[in-house]
Amino acid sequence: MADPARARKMADRIKEIVARRLDKGLRDPRLGFVTITDVRVTGDLQHASIFYTVYGTDEERRDSALALKAATGMLRTEVGRNITARLTPSLEFILDAIPENADHIAALLREARARDAETEAAASTAEYAGDADPYVKPREFDEDDSAAEVDVEDALDQDDDLDDLDEDESVAR
Repeated sequence: MADPARARKMADRIKEIVARRLDKGLRDPRLGFVTITDVRVTGDLQHASIFYTVYGTDEERRDSALALKAATGMLRTEVGRNITARLTPSLEFILDAIPENADHIAALLREARARDAETEAAASTAEYAGDADPYVKPREFDEDDSAAEVDVEDALDQDDDLDDLDEDESVAR
């Protein structure tokens, strides 16, 4: 197992080598405008996955994929000449879905903004289903009543109710 830093350096080096070779041009007319976006090398440095994007239509992407597959051997030879490793890693070209993912994310963000605007518009005209303030508020007293007098009266009323219950129980026995 190689050091992760070494694998990262090798991936960067492979990216440069392949990009430079594609920039010089291949003799394949099917190859379109290809951009190398990322390279990942396995821990044992035996396999390199090269991610790329192609600017153009679906047909141009398909043709570029076929051209890269046909040129894999030549590109591996180029990589083998320019890296300092005992073994040359095998190369695999994978179409990167970054543009499609970016478009999908942008569409989702547009939809979220539209829904937020609808919710905000609905909230601005919304009314409460019940009372505007459903929470219990403290009782308000008249100026001539004081809170202490009302509390004493409530206590006396409760005391009378308890006495009535005691009398009813003794009669029932």
